[in-house]
Amino acid sequence: CTQDRCQRLDLSGNTRKCFLTGSPDSYRNFIGKGLRFLLNVPNTEVYRNAHHSSGRFCFQSSQPLGEKITSLQISSVGQLPHHFSACNIQIIRSFHTSPSFQAAPVPLFWIIVKPAQKLFAIILGRSIRNWWKALPPNKQELFKESARKNKWKILLCVSSLGVLFVVFYFTHLEETPITGRTRLSVFGKGHFRELSQMEYDMWMEEFKSKMLPETDARYQVVERVVGHLSESNKDIPQVSALKWVIHVVDEPGVNAFVLPNGQVFVFTGLLNAVSDIHQLSFILGHEIAHAVLEHAAEKASLVHFLDFLSLIFLAMIWAICPRDSLAVVGQWIQSKLQKFMFDRPYSRTLEAEADKVGLQFAAKACVDVRASSVFWQQMELAETIQGQPKLPEWLSTHPSHENRAEHLDRLIPEALKIRESCNCPSLSGPDPRLIFKLNMQHLLESSKDQETPNSTKRDLSKPKLDFPHT
Repeated sequence: CTQDRCQRLDLSGNTRKCFLTGSPDSYRNFIGKGLRFLLNVPNTEVYRNAHHSSGRFCFQSSQPLGEKITSLQISSVGQLPHHFSACNIQIIRSFHTSPSFQAAPVPLFWIIVKPAQKLFAIILGRSIRNWWKALPPNKQELFKESARKNKWKILLCVSSLGVLFVVFYFTHLEETPITGRTRLSVFGKGHFRELSQMEYDMWMEEFKSKMLPETDARYQVVERVVGHLSESNKDIPQVSALKWVIHVVDEPGVNAFVLPNGQVFVFTGLLNAVSDIHQLSFILGHEIAHAVLEHAAEKASLVHFLDFLSLIFLAMIWAICPRDSLAVVGQWIQSKLQKFMFDRPYSRTLEAEADKVGLQFAAKACVDVRASSVFWQQMELAETIQGQPKLPEWLSTHPSHENRAEHLDRLIPEALKIRESCNCPSLSGPDPRLIFKLNMQHLLESSKDQETPNSTKRDLSKPKLDFPHT
């Protein structure tokens, strides 16, 4: 056994500051300003990055970053760091290895013409409505009568149009690499190779003064992790075909992404967030899986296909609604239905697939794959401690932290078998999932002991700790 502030494309299926979802009016802010808090437990730091989506965190030793980076060695794979304790906890809010509004960019031509397409559909529908209103009542009746007489011809035309869409859909299906899942593929890979280079140039221009040198210990850690992952999975053609180039950016944002051309970007905020080499390997394996599985091109294909279909319904809405105000409401309802019934469920599917394949990548690299489940349990706990309201999963582009951890728990036994088949050294020490559970019990007991006698009893399932600002 051997991945809404400005108009910026992101071909990795990830965003930092802005992201184009297939239409110029869909952008999002990725990195908020960090807020740092101090927990009333010795040697413990709590960090918080403001973001509109969900709260997440992970353990981290309170030792200096230089010492911590030195301890992140590939040779330590399979062993749990001893500094993983209840008193060494770091809470990170708003960590997304993939953005909340995950949607791949479409080829540049369609990005430009998409607003014109929608405008044309609105004008066409509104013109039909005004034309109908301007007709005298007798001519309206004659038109209705003619439609009734030719209803079979009209039905045949509509059916033919539907058949064309169905034929187009099934003639553009392909298998996803590694998983073999059937998916729609409208655009050629050449489009995304060109746009990937454009995106790479944009990032390099923005971060040219923040790139860490190759001699930096943090750069070397990322380089060795990515190199180890790619070397361990070189039997996969999609992995060996790409040249993985490392870029470590001195930014506090907790993020990492991989462009389709193999350009890996990791922020130092992520290196400060992970607690050990296992979590870092899983996160980078997840991002590499996005690139290897070509999720950017897949998402672009779905977005373009659905948007083209929506133009027909958009024209019908503006033609049928008697007033512009009602047409605007109808258009808004249509966009929300498309988002919550197709776009976001599809994004959650891609995230789950990247988790599965990324876990396999990590297993073949002899990583302790059990740490992946712990990572998302930590994110779930962060929301609870911060008292953040939990939105239903169907409102998010990502699976909930709880469901994501459960999904990984179901995949871990298979990943352990893959790890064993690759002649990896046996995992020593207790299961990190058990350690996490014990640490959480200790944390909750500590927070309970810190309550004043006169304070009301809190629900320990949703602890609310006071974090003084630093």
